[in-house]
Amino acid sequence: MAAGDLTERHVSRLIDVTSGIDDAELMAKIEERVLPHAATKTPDELARIARDALKRLDPGGTQRRAKAARDQADVAFYPDPDGDGMGDVVIHAPIEDATIVKTAVDAYAATAKAAGDPRGRGQVMADTLTQRLTGQAQATGTPVEIELIMTDQTLLTGSPEPAQLTGHGTSTILPAEIARHLVRAADQAWVRRLFTHPKSGALVALDSHRRVFTGQLRHQLVLTNPICATPWCDAPVRHADHPTPVRNGGTTSWHNAAGLCEACNYTKDLPGWNATMITKADGTRILDLTDPTTHHHHSRAPDPPGPITRRIQAILDAA
Repeated sequence: MAAGDLTERHVSRLIDVTSGIDDAELMAKIEERVLPHAATKTPDELARIARDALKRLDPGGTQRRAKAARDQADVAFYPDPDGDGMGDVVIHAPIEDATIVKTAVDAYAATAKAAGDPRGRGQVMADTLTQRLTGQAQATGTPVEIELIMTDQTLLTGSPEPAQLTGHGTSTILPAEIARHLVRAADQAWVRRLFTHPKSGALVALDSHRRVFTGQLRHQLVLTNPICATPWCDAPVRHADHPTPVRNGGTTSWHNAAGLCEACNYTKDLPGWNATMITKADGTRILDLTDPTTHHHHSRAPDPPGPITRRIQAILDAA
């Protein structure tokens, strides 16, 4: 805080995540993984990193907390206090169920808008969810794909290494046992291999040889980090971008790919801004963003599932 890297809001969010932990050694390890990111992350992003570190470092406690949380699933209704005839229905459910619900209505809304539906995207989503729950109208089903990322040891050998659930512009760390349960309980499951660097754990390839942002390359980009790569932005990825523009010789390749939200992608092309994707020898990718004042800002994708020890130095180097 004295250096200006952390605000009061950052500290408040970190306290929310770590409250109740009385293990000083565990707290020190969490701090070791959080502080290298402090200067470039929003309060919510930093809290997410701390939460993920807690789940990786304390898998037993995470499993107990996750099981207890599932008993608290609920649906709540909140009428709009402005009295304009609106209200909110909130479902508090296991993350995989909540993600499927949101992804399904989001995909249906995108299809409807592409077909010329005059309603707003949010209105289509609300109407579709209401129709499907109440049976007021028959809605066409929409295929939904939810990405569950885990190591082969977690899937096959009972390793406690947590998994990562990706969907709707965010990612959530899941306890290993819950991740294995989702695979066992699925009606159908497909396995796509993700190749990571043996030293840093950085995602370097998928089971694909396509190199266009609209294909598997874009898929890999979002799997690496579904959140905008611009420092201090936590909006979901909307654009697969060339940090070095094609007009300046940039290639459509993994070494020149960044996932950005719409606003940051447009801002990056304004006069005075410059972006470069730096790929280190260990596969770690760092977005170097230069603003009109010539200051450099760095960001890197969060770590995928895998051993923490091999990534500690990579995190410090990237910071």
